[in-house]
Amino acid sequence: MSDAFPSVSFFKKGYDPDLVDDFFEDARRAYEGGVPAEQFSADQVRQATFTLKRGGYRIDAVDEAMNRLEAAFVQRDRADHIAVNGEPAWYERVADRATTLYPRLLRPRGDRFSHPERGRGYDADEVDDLLDRLADYFDDRGEITVDDIRRAIFQPAKGSKAYMEGAVDAYLGRAVEILLAVS
Repeated sequence: MSDAFPSVSFFKKGYDPDLVDDFFEDARRAYEGGVPAEQFSADQVRQATFTLKRGGYRIDAVDEAMNRLEAAFVQRDRADHIAVNGEPAWYERVADRATTLYPRLLRPRGDRFSHPERGRGYDADEVDDLLDRLADYFDDRGEITVDDIRRAIFQPAKGSKAYMEGAVDAYLGRAVEILLAVS
């Protein structure tokens, strides 16, 4: 175990240090070695998960580093794309990706995502509130930041008052990618 991140006490659980260290080493090699985005990308950083282990790394410290790492990969992708295709092509690419988000924002509140058939999901009203802010941002009527989306916490709900978590998470992941791409 390295000293890359602070650890929790032995009696608490944090991210498994070996898994975190291995992931960050792979990411460093990919970033510094210029590995193409198809082989190691911001998506892989966003989707990475680590098991918990007693005495592991503090979750908040690793998560903050993962956020910075994701932003670095998006910025590298941006620089590479602009170098080859020019800045207008980059913004066209980002706009194309952003348009994939917009149709869901036009759906009525309560119907933007599927509802869980059983079990719990995210509170639909809370998700819709965040999506309304995102729509306002796209329509130049409001502000929203990557951190607003990343730090959003939704209360659990059931049935028609809930949205399926996986779909919401994937959608918000794409929104983060778009916001990072234009910052």
